[in-house]
Amino acid sequence: MTERKIRVLVAKPGLDGHDRGAKVVARALRDAGMEVIYTGLRQTPEMIAEAALQEDVDVVGLSILSGAHMALVPRVIELLKANGMEHVKVFVGGIIPDEDVPRLKELGVAGIYGPGTSTEDIVRDVRAAVQGVASS
Repeated sequence: MTERKIRVLVAKPGLDGHDRGAKVVARALRDAGMEVIYTGLRQTPEMIAEAALQEDVDVVGLSILSGAHMALVPRVIELLKANGMEHVKVFVGGIIPDEDVPRLKELGVAGIYGPGTSTEDIVRDVRAAVQGVASS
């Protein structure tokens, strides 16, 4: 009996053109045995939600360095819910000011990571969040 691999969509919403961190995280998740779909740069929230639906993912990871996180993250979450994907865990990485963290958590973001975060921490948190869904 083999356990289904965790499926993660990593996306770069908005006009941000820097994806090194997203690629590092995607590689770490893949190396940890997860299936990772990387959508590339300049994705709209609609494109991200559609890809999440089509790929039947457990997790959406958003990498945002542009400062547009308070517009992009709520929209992605809204679209996931509209597609019946309330169970999908959303993680955000990038430059997120401390004052925005509580609001993002209220919206349902499972984890928020800034520069220098250990990839081991991200892998652990993704596993814990998905297993929390499976056990409920």
